[in-house]
Amino acid sequence: MCASMSGSRLMRAIRVSEFGAPSVLRLRSDVTVPQPGRTQVLIRVHACGVNPVETYIRAGTYARKPTLPYTPGSDIAGVVESVGEGVTAVKAGDRVFTTATETGGYAEYTVAAGDSVYKLPDALDFTQGAAIGIPYFTAYRALIHKAHAKAGETVLIHGASGGVGIAACQLSRALGLQVFGTAGTPEGMKLVLNNGAHLAFNHRQEGYTDKIMEATEGRGVDVIVEMLSNINLSKDLQMLAYGGRVMVVGSRGSIEINPRDTMVKESSIVGVALFFATPEEMKECGALLYAGMEAGWLRPVVGSQYPLEKAAQAHHDIIESPGAAGKMVLTM
Repeated sequence: MCASMSGSRLMRAIRVSEFGAPSVLRLRSDVTVPQPGRTQVLIRVHACGVNPVETYIRAGTYARKPTLPYTPGSDIAGVVESVGEGVTAVKAGDRVFTTATETGGYAEYTVAAGDSVYKLPDALDFTQGAAIGIPYFTAYRALIHKAHAKAGETVLIHGASGGVGIAACQLSRALGLQVFGTAGTPEGMKLVLNNGAHLAFNHRQEGYTDKIMEATEGRGVDVIVEMLSNINLSKDLQMLAYGGRVMVVGSRGSIEINPRDTMVKESSIVGVALFFATPEEMKECGALLYAGMEAGWLRPVVGSQYPLEKAAQAHHDIIESPGAAGKMVLTM
């Protein structure tokens, strides 16, 4: 970071001036450091999580398109630089993480609304802090606000080795659910078992859904948290117990299903989007997750780490990698 002739501070940030391939992510070193307005917080970014949704937005295929040019990124962890009028929950010098930013997280500094900034306990480092926001809040929304999962029920995390998957495994175990998880590699399966799953299955193996049904003694699972519904939704409906619920967290295309499969079990397919959570729901979620950090069961698993200038490579890898292993993070 450096100062310009006029005295305003400049920083490095990724800027997107057109929608397209990962190559549209361009590192700039002449971006003005933003200033916090009323109820906003300026944060010195140490790490920023990379989420699949950011690749859809960058490609221009997502329902909501930002105004160009923009800086991607919502899950950051860092230190509060300054606060605007009306902010009382955090102060300069506090270690924090966010669930959203106003000016983008792929940058050395970002501004976030005060109600999307949460304190980061000393027990977690900044890369772990950058792995909390979207994954854990999405997992909570899927399991509690949408699926209304209850202790004693069985949950299948379909694609459990990525950021949201690991979060859902840890959260489900803490809430008293019977936890099944799938992954695409032996390493991924081990990761899933080490983070709360009672049983793990390889979703690349023929007949893995039969093994899941056997594990339930033919009853089926109560809740499925689905990361890739355009591949798995039809199979999910076959694996549900009576009154079961599929939570659609991720999809990369369309799929054909037989609606009769929902009728025979009176099952539900529910879409999950953290964007629609109310401030009250976010506050509730933040309180429970902070308790998890204090108790020690909330332990973000950080996967691949990339320096800020390698953001384009990160966007390529998060979609093309053969198997997820924790949360992908950019470091400043």
